[in-house]
Amino acid sequence: MTEPGSPADPPAPGRVAAFFDLDKTVIAKSSTLAFSRPFFEGGLINRRGVLKSAYAQFVFAASGADADQVERMRAHLTALCTGWDVEQVRSIVEETLHDIVDPLIYAEAAELVAEHKANGHDVVVVSASGAEIVAPIAAMIGATRSVATRMVAAAGRYTGEIDFYCYGDNKAAAMRDLAAEHGYDLAASHAYSDSSTDLPMLEAVGHPSVVNPDRGLRKVAAERGWPVLTFSKPVSLRSRFHAPSGTAVAVTAIGLGAVATAGAAWYGLHRRRRR
Repeated sequence: MTEPGSPADPPAPGRVAAFFDLDKTVIAKSSTLAFSRPFFEGGLINRRGVLKSAYAQFVFAASGADADQVERMRAHLTALCTGWDVEQVRSIVEETLHDIVDPLIYAEAAELVAEHKANGHDVVVVSASGAEIVAPIAAMIGATRSVATRMVAAAGRYTGEIDFYCYGDNKAAAMRDLAAEHGYDLAASHAYSDSSTDLPMLEAVGHPSVVNPDRGLRKVAAERGWPVLTFSKPVSLRSRFHAPSGTAVAVTAIGLGAVATAGAAWYGLHRRRRR
């Protein structure tokens, strides 16, 4: 029995988390651009928007979006998504999620998630993409929780205002908030990303790894001795994970929507080419 005033037992070690970026880390394409066709078929965008999305997806696959492009995406998001019906967006995502995303999951990412869970680690997907897309994808791969961009809704429609933009320093801030809430020891935790814009996320943990890194991140990884992973084998998860129910798929905010991202990326690149 501990005597009054004597030193208390040392606290138990903190829990370990593995934080995953989404696009080109867990899935082979941009999660947001991938939904342009269902949004077109649902009447949220026109045919020109689909063509812009296809071009933006090609550029994204070749080089990824840099910080300036992502900021342009954010600026155009408010104009493109304002007035979208919340229930319609939920329904489109729920109905098309598995057909769109299932073939895009990297087998290596699925195996790494399973390995972390087998080791008793929480798995957290942290993405600048919209919550309505990120949450169900996280559920598909068996993640513990997710953090994503959230938009404000009023009277059943999106106002165009961003409640939380899960990008850059905000990703690291969200990770620290989760650590405080769930007892994560960030020094013992892991993080995975492909983009140099996620340096704050990678620097927030004791065990960062880069996955299919862009040029800037590859250079940083070489300088700091971070592991470099190559994921190259998308695989269907239908035989690996139980599909979430409609209730689990439905989420409450649109975030960085598919077509908003596609249109903004195309617009920024088109302006560059005209200059």
